[in-house]
Amino acid sequence: MSRRLSRRALPLCVLLTGVLTGGFLRATSAAHAHVDPARPQAADRSPSALLQQSATARLKADASLSDVAGLSPNDIWAVGQEDVWEAWQNRSVITHWDGSAWTEIGIRNDASGAGHLRSVAAPSSHEIWAVGDGHDGLPYVVRGDGSAFDRVSVPQFGSTDWLGGVAAVPGRTVAVGSRGKHPLIATADSAGWSVTEGEENGTLYGVALTRKGDQGWAVGDDGTRPVIMRFDGDTWDTVPAPSIDGGFLRDVAVDGPKKAVAVGGVYRDGEKVAPLVLTWNGKRWSRAGLPARHAELYGVAGDGKGRFWASGYDPEHAGQAFLLRSSGSAWRVVRGRSAPAPRTMRLQAVTHVGDLTLAVGHVVDADERYTDAVERFRPYTSKGGSADGTPRPPTSPAQR
Repeated sequence: MSRRLSRRALPLCVLLTGVLTGGFLRATSAAHAHVDPARPQAADRSPSALLQQSATARLKADASLSDVAGLSPNDIWAVGQEDVWEAWQNRSVITHWDGSAWTEIGIRNDASGAGHLRSVAAPSSHEIWAVGDGHDGLPYVVRGDGSAFDRVSVPQFGSTDWLGGVAAVPGRTVAVGSRGKHPLIATADSAGWSVTEGEENGTLYGVALTRKGDQGWAVGDDGTRPVIMRFDGDTWDTVPAPSIDGGFLRDVAVDGPKKAVAVGGVYRDGEKVAPLVLTWNGKRWSRAGLPARHAELYGVAGDGKGRFWASGYDPEHAGQAFLLRSSGSAWRVVRGRSAPAPRTMRLQAVTHVGDLTLAVGHVVDADERYTDAVERFRPYTSKGGSADGTPRPPTSPAQR
């Protein structure tokens, strides 16, 4: 899964513009582990009520998490960057949750280092991929085995190339982005790397593959309307998308050949953005009705049973976590707790494993300091606790 902000100028999101040079990366293969205290509370009181837990991966100053991929509730990978304001010296972040603590993992044998890692994919516990910017001015691809990471050389990449998303299954890895003004798709399989450039204008931000890797979707926009490309097992081709002026897509999730969801937004009324969800039924893409008027959606994940979660930002409740969840065709809003001080929270990506939904992003305070954010949601059991046995704490009514 993959989730990115637009390369357009969005409020408080300068960290997501492409940083192409500068700085050095820590060479440690495994850094400090951070225990995450459990302080859950109720996210709502509906029949399918959720237990919410707000936390952080405790990264260094001015940090943000851009993407997350989960294999199990105790095996989750997230990527992003630290020192987001240091345009020439920002540093990549790769961190792992083992069920009790977050541990940062470094990249070996690479003096230039990565700046901002935007997307991560984990087809297995011993194969993890991430993509983003290199400090040498080239796109950055890294692969890890769970204990260490190394940069992967892709000879076909050049200085005009940019990567925004990655998806992987055993035997196939796909990274997407742009080459100049055109969509870019890079694929690695047993034959090595191949790079495809789309004929039409556009940038791709998100990509997803079916479990077998024989079909897939990539999404983005051309600056004015959504762009959707489809993989049929052999080639990637642009397919018709609903014509939505000002529309953009940032992520896509697949649940078999007849079910997929893409998320993003629609610019309207100047700088206001309406949330956008497109659904695939096996024949066509169509726009879903949503309960929120103004919001930006960045990430989406499914549970393999037809249910999906989307993460993002709601400017009318800027200090609270904001997600949408669906069961069938209906979407509902899920909000986090209110903040005691002014802040802005953006959840840039989401994953769902077991009964756990985990979203990551960042919080920006009144002094424009960034702190990475981790939001967890789990269903209550009929006995008043979470599905993993966590007792129900004192709660406040749902915020909707």
